[in-house]
Amino acid sequence: MNALAHRRFLKMNGLGNQITVLDLRGSKHVVTTGEARAIAAEPRARFDQLMVLHDPRLAGTDAYIRIYNTDGSEAGACGNGTRCVAWAMTADAAMGDAAKTRLILQTKAGLLPALRESEDVFTVDMGEPRLAWDEIPLAEPFADTSRFELQIGPIDNPTLHTPCAVNMGNPHAVFFVEDPYAYNLEQIGPLLENHPIFPDRANIELAAVKAPDRIVMRVWERGAGITQACGSGACAVLVAAVRRELSARKAVVSLPGGDLTIEWRESDGHVLMTGPATFEWEDTLDPALFDTAA
Repeated sequence: MNALAHRRFLKMNGLGNQITVLDLRGSKHVVTTGEARAIAAEPRARFDQLMVLHDPRLAGTDAYIRIYNTDGSEAGACGNGTRCVAWAMTADAAMGDAAKTRLILQTKAGLLPALRESEDVFTVDMGEPRLAWDEIPLAEPFADTSRFELQIGPIDNPTLHTPCAVNMGNPHAVFFVEDPYAYNLEQIGPLLENHPIFPDRANIELAAVKAPDRIVMRVWERGAGITQACGSGACAVLVAAVRRELSARKAVVSLPGGDLTIEWRESDGHVLMTGPATFEWEDTLDPALFDTAA
């Protein structure tokens, strides 16, 4: 029988970003691409991101987290998912410790400290943005990644052009526009995500700075498509806006699913993300899901 059969999971969301939390601590099993896709195809377990808890790899950390997109690919970081994991590890009766208010979670992108601010609101330290062309990465050198050459549409009247590139655990390309809702993101998103300039693909954000402390955005997530919210994307948008001198270092970023407060802290360059995590239900994985999963 598959190691995931009958495993308990939590269905959660971070501002509508659909998150499934699966606790594999105490097990050596690593979720495969096929298994992730099988879980995503199950209506009760479907997700934008699957957050899988493993035993800590480093002393002083609380868990190692593997993150899977809907298509089974792995992500480096997920801000909304990290808040959901923090909720589970402090509030869920089966996997949590109510005495904890601070956690240090590790992902392939690094350490993500999380602080419980209230019953369902958490602040996650997303670390420092990576801004060099080869850290994002881009396929060719650009001295200034705050404005690099990329456009779609007619050469003399492009639909979108000159984005800002930021890596917040995942690659992001941020386009500043007047109205993020005026574009067909379902059509534009996959073209840009898979553009040759992004060797690891990219998350695509459309953002409008409404005031120094307020930004409105939409997102196409690499490996997941259009989502209601993206925590790392909101962080990337704030960093991009500051780099372009369009906003303050702290702002409310409004996504279709709700608001996140993002701060690019000047003292150490870390990006802090504050927002809610919402529990929806718990269930177990049907063994039949994995009959054909590789």
